[in-house]
Amino acid sequence: MGLGLGGDGGNVKTISGQFKRSDLCTEHRLNPRDLRKIDSRIPNLVPTILPRREAILVNVLHIRALVKADAVVLFDTYGSTDSRLHSVFLYNLEHNLKTTTYGLPYEFRALESIFISVVSALEAEMVLIRNIVGGLLAELEDDINHDKFKHLLHYSRRLTSFQNRAKLVQAAFEEVLEQDEDLAAMYLSDRKNAVRRQLSDHEELELLLETFSKQVEEIANEAEITHGNVQSTQEIVELILDSNRNALLALDLKVSIGTMGIGTGALIAGLFGMNLVSHMEDHPYAFMGMSVVSTVLAFLVAWGGLRRLAKIQKVGLSEGRRSARGLPLPVHQKPRDN
Repeated sequence: MGLGLGGDGGNVKTISGQFKRSDLCTEHRLNPRDLRKIDSRIPNLVPTILPRREAILVNVLHIRALVKADAVVLFDTYGSTDSRLHSVFLYNLEHNLKTTTYGLPYEFRALESIFISVVSALEAEMVLIRNIVGGLLAELEDDINHDKFKHLLHYSRRLTSFQNRAKLVQAAFEEVLEQDEDLAAMYLSDRKNAVRRQLSDHEELELLLETFSKQVEEIANEAEITHGNVQSTQEIVELILDSNRNALLALDLKVSIGTMGIGTGALIAGLFGMNLVSHMEDHPYAFMGMSVVSTVLAFLVAWGGLRRLAKIQKVGLSEGRRSARGLPLPVHQKPRDN
């Protein structure tokens, strides 16, 4: 589906339907391979801004456009004309094309509207992700919940994808800014009117592209900072979960050690509980003595096991300190003067 915007007043004219590649190539003097960049049926994740003989091909995020010196043709997916983002873009595009007070050529006013829509889409998505992630991080500080942590991982992946897309958009701007020939070729109105320009005379367009490149860079940096906060929170949560897991394991070992001590004392009671004659059953203090011995033995076994467990828990830090003291420090040699 295409939307054509003529140069006479900037009025919007909607044209729906399928278009032949050969007709588009002939009408706009394009190569068939150029149409792959703006064909809505072909997924293309890498943003591109390509100047051609009589047009500028733009494929950035949700916008696929063919900008000429007196017209703009938008190639869009089905149903996107009803979206709020696309409607706002068309309104701003029509308003910009009708406004000539800034002295910008027609194609630059069209590019400005396209880039404004791209930056607005990035900012809106960044604000949404930032608010959701910020809320999840604040909730995780009070209570580490499995569902919240799962949602945080989901938005962490989404944030990574958004960060990559923002960097790709910035790379598209930077790629055009580095090529003087591409910048000079984007002055379509001057070429149409046979106005000669020097190859380095593109300050007006360069300022326009640099402005939006800096805005996209700020958004990408904000996404990187937010992603860093998410990673830090994930690491802290994992450390807390590991600490709780270790505490549970230590508790299980303590219970096992206590059970072993009680079992040791019960061993003596079991031995004397067998139907064997030991000549101690007639002694008046035999029961009390064996009870004390069993209790003391159980206590000693449990105490010894718990003390050993405490030494094992401290061995990490103590061994680390000893090894750090024993390691020689690296010697930094000054470079010799030749």
